[in-house]
Amino acid sequence: MGFVEAVCISAEKGTVKHAVDSVSLKESWGIEGDAHAGDWHRQVSLLAGESIDMVRRMLPELEYGMFGENVVTMGIELLHLSIGNRLQIEEGALLEITQIGKACHNGGCPIKTATGDCIMPREGIFCKVISGGEVRPGMEIHVIGS
Repeated sequence: MGFVEAVCISAEKGTVKHAVDSVSLKESWGIEGDAHAGDWHRQVSLLAGESIDMVRRMLPELEYGMFGENVVTMGIELLHLSIGNRLQIEEGALLEITQIGKACHNGGCPIKTATGDCIMPREGIFCKVISGGEVRPGMEIHVIGS
């Protein structure tokens, strides 16, 4: 079991996401108000807070959302999950992993430019929303099917 460390959204694609108090996940759509919501397989992105903390050693000013992640987790080894695994967030939202990693936009983000590396292409997890619900920091996450 792990928990939600932060939730982030952006109104437009290609912009940095910003942390918010809570998000509303809509079944088969994604996060209401987030530019990446839609009828496709990458409705919600997740990144491990432990990985973000490692990058913060080089970039202490790094804020949640700067990698483009929607949900920051703690206590879950996202790298050990597989496509098809599901993540239950308390009794509400249910996510299904559809993709692991993705190519960086335009040859690299500002983080890659500053540090020489970006974790999102190899550690980012993408999901579709099976069941909607409110998600906020502190909520428990349980892995189903690992």
